[in-house]
Amino acid sequence: GIDNFNLRDPLVNWGPQLLEQLTFGRGIGFGVAAWFGICAVLGLLGSLMHVLPKDVRRVVSFVTYGLLFISILEAVISDLSEGFGLESLTDAMYAKRGGLTVKSSVILVVVIGVFSNVGLFLLLALGLNIVVGLAGILDLGYVAFFAVGGYTTAVLTSAESPFFTPELHFGFALIIVILMAGLTGLVIGAPVIRMRGDYLAIVTLGFGEIIRLLFMSDWLKPYFGGAQGITNVPPVDLGFAVVTGIDPRSVFYLVLVFCTLAIYVSWRLQASRLGRAWMAIREDEQVAEAMGINTVNAKLMAFVVGAMMAAVSGAVLAAKVGSVFPNSFMILVSIIILVVVIVGGMGNIAGVLVGSFVLIGVLGGPRQPGLLQEFQSYKLLIYGALLVFMMLQRPEGLVPSARRSQELHQEEFLQDAWLKGEDHDREETEAVKQPGAVSGVEGEGDPA
Repeated sequence: GIDNFNLRDPLVNWGPQLLEQLTFGRGIGFGVAAWFGICAVLGLLGSLMHVLPKDVRRVVSFVTYGLLFISILEAVISDLSEGFGLESLTDAMYAKRGGLTVKSSVILVVVIGVFSNVGLFLLLALGLNIVVGLAGILDLGYVAFFAVGGYTTAVLTSAESPFFTPELHFGFALIIVILMAGLTGLVIGAPVIRMRGDYLAIVTLGFGEIIRLLFMSDWLKPYFGGAQGITNVPPVDLGFAVVTGIDPRSVFYLVLVFCTLAIYVSWRLQASRLGRAWMAIREDEQVAEAMGINTVNAKLMAFVVGAMMAAVSGAVLAAKVGSVFPNSFMILVSIIILVVVIVGGMGNIAGVLVGSFVLIGVLGGPRQPGLLQEFQSYKLLIYGALLVFMMLQRPEGLVPSARRSQELHQEEFLQDAWLKGEDHDREETEAVKQPGAVSGVEGEGDPA
């Protein structure tokens, strides 16, 4: 009969301990009633999802699917973490017996929910971190590469491109976008690469505005649509799925893939010979050049790599929105991305991540709402006040790199060492002038 049926045949992990956990240690009757109640509550929460606003439903779905994805791929994520030397991260995320811990689940809920709005800005910030954070090149026209990626994608994929309509697949167009971004980085970087400081910032600021005004001008309107831009950009067809702006979940996963690749590339470059050359130029360009580093080539490479990452972000934006317009590439985008890198921590990938989540996720981007939507009118005011506070109190950023902290606080360290040395010399001088010390010295040399 059913009393003699062995549950371990279909359920290999069945046992007395599992039965006690499922019944909460209070018997089968209580366990069945409790699970009926739990399922009823979950069903009620699922039905309430249709009543909530669309934005809230989107964030909740992102969080739910994200947690399931991270939980199911525990073995894969653990193996990857060992390859990247991030075992401590997975140890904190997963329990010893498997599964996400409560603390890590709460943190991941916040991170995944915020990431749905900050993905493109994070990709931009990672590219600018190479230019500003590693190489020390103050680029205020970084949005120009963002615009090049967006417009190149629109021209190559849209059927309504004014002049040239090859209607390529997004994958083939992305290759051309990366090549075009590298060429643009060389063209913009070559004439300004020998400049430093304020002059470099002003020139790059001018280049950023020139690119936007060219796309808006009547001169190039037959090629790029002028102020009307280019519309009808097709979604990304992956074969097994279509990434379109009306499905935010698919865009989220596409941006997540590109951000993961950008983080990996940034991490490998930072530890490479080229990355060390960038950091040497950032610390002291003249000393780096005296040590044999080709500073011109190294700075050009920083421009090119940063331009490629920004162009990829622009390509994803064009596919997500379905159109590109000159007003989408205002100089304000460059300023906000620069603030993200500075506040998060220049030269540190983790700092860029934190800066993106804190600023874009909480306050919002130029046109993207954040968690504090009630303060959208004061967003730029909060940005400015936060930037002033960080520069005065913590110039190295929220999550600074050790090397960057040493650079910023080196002058203070040397000043403190000089003051301590001066105090030590003063103490020795006062000790010599004391009468007891003089007589003691004389007494040591007295033959009596």
